[in-house]
Amino acid sequence: MSTFNWQNPYPTVRMPVFARNVVATSHPLAAQAGLRAIWQGGNAVDATIAAAAVMTIVEPVSNGLGSDAFALVWDGEKLHGLNASGVAPAAWSVDYFRKKYGEERGIARQPKRGPDSITVPGVVAGWEALHARFGSLPFADLMASAIEIAERGHAVAPVVAHKWAAAVPELKDLPGYAATFMPHGRAPTTGEFVRFPGHAHALRILAKEGPRAYYEGELAERIAAFIAQCGGAMTKEDLRMFKAEWVEPIEKDYRGYTVHEIPPNGQGIAALIALGILEKFGVGDLPLDSVASQHLQIEAMKLAFADVYRYVADPRSMEVTPAQMLDDAYLTARAKLIDPDRATQFDVGMPRAGGTIYLSAADEKGMMVSFIQSNYMGFGSGLVVPDYGISLQNRGSGFSMDPRSPNVVAGGKRPFHTIIPAFLTRRVNGRREGVMSFGVMGGDMQPQGHLQTVVRMLDYRQQPQAACDAPRWKVNRDFSLDVETAISRETVAGLQARGHRLKSVDDPYMDFGSGQFIWRLDGANPDHGYVAASDSRRDGIAAGS
Repeated sequence: MSTFNWQNPYPTVRMPVFARNVVATSHPLAAQAGLRAIWQGGNAVDATIAAAAVMTIVEPVSNGLGSDAFALVWDGEKLHGLNASGVAPAAWSVDYFRKKYGEERGIARQPKRGPDSITVPGVVAGWEALHARFGSLPFADLMASAIEIAERGHAVAPVVAHKWAAAVPELKDLPGYAATFMPHGRAPTTGEFVRFPGHAHALRILAKEGPRAYYEGELAERIAAFIAQCGGAMTKEDLRMFKAEWVEPIEKDYRGYTVHEIPPNGQGIAALIALGILEKFGVGDLPLDSVASQHLQIEAMKLAFADVYRYVADPRSMEVTPAQMLDDAYLTARAKLIDPDRATQFDVGMPRAGGTIYLSAADEKGMMVSFIQSNYMGFGSGLVVPDYGISLQNRGSGFSMDPRSPNVVAGGKRPFHTIIPAFLTRRVNGRREGVMSFGVMGGDMQPQGHLQTVVRMLDYRQQPQAACDAPRWKVNRDFSLDVETAISRETVAGLQARGHRLKSVDDPYMDFGSGQFIWRLDGANPDHGYVAASDSRRDGIAAGS
């Protein structure tokens, strides 16, 4: 690509940021903490961990010390994948849930919140693995900014305040929630100061004893005891046995670049499937934001989801492999199912057998990190460990209770995950170069956000902030369509004329996602620098030095 079109045709309050070192997050205090780590001599991984720790405080709706995480790390030569999503307690099975919660239409009931929605939290193990392999500063130093903010307090940002208030009616009576997140008997308002002394206490333990204290020390004792007190099945042994796992990223070529995602149990493969299908069409020849272009992207996404919802699970339980799902001949056959003039309700194919935050950091030495951590739904399970501020995710609700599903619940198994970091590389003179670290948070919106922004940057040469600001659509689980209000009436009418079913989904937490993008300007130049974008749909910032 020779250059971006640096114009931005969309209403926005953001400008792209150019710098040698960049941290892009959905909250300014986290971006500052990441830069602080770099100024202290750290690298992009140090910046990521420092920023991620702060995010657990300033955006508690979306993530906390009881979250899960994934990461892609470009070390300057090679891309590394990290799966820090937790596993089910050993006691979990379909029979466990059937006996405890009964059945509905022959399928065991499954709680969306509470103690039996919590899998082993993986985020701290993710920080541990990243630091052990790539970190350069002491782990305690990376907790310093988060401890300071938790103790002294911070003013709540507008989008966070809105999502916080939306969660309170459902969660206010769950154990530990009100004591931590309703300090005045309500959600805090925009600009109101909140302090999390319990959270700071937990962070100080991690700083002093190291991240394994979460799984084997005092924190593990308190987490297991609290979940047991609430009636859950997770034990100290479940925590002790857990470690994050380094994995080989999966990939798909698109328009001269390679898009990389974490392999299942995550849904990143959905973005690769959709791009692989879209590669068969000349999308870039169609007008930007046209009905024809949007229609092809939507149909490719629907085809991808049809397969992902059927096949993706813990890879040990999948009937097909990612390679089979990404096979070019298979995707060519799937692409032929798209009618360019009419929406289709696609069925699953048959491959040949054989509350989230996203942040990105890049340093002047060429290391780039794509990182995501999440509670899943807003505030996750709703349970918060007293005196420690550890809000626990509800990823267990991502399992199926259908014994025939590859995603059926079982002890020690990872559930289907929505959170996915992404990365872009290209080959230049036979050598692979890191190009962009990026991600779009927000449930099922994530692979759709990856698809839409990659198409905008690679097919239409839109600069990262413009691609980020552009209005989005979202395919729902029933294949109906949501569209942002900024999409023109003409485009909406054109999509409806093609047979797309528009449906307004009331989802104040997930909505249309939020992204962070860091693009390396010239990989061959040691004075390369980056251009970064931060989504205006959140309170964040791209900060550089």
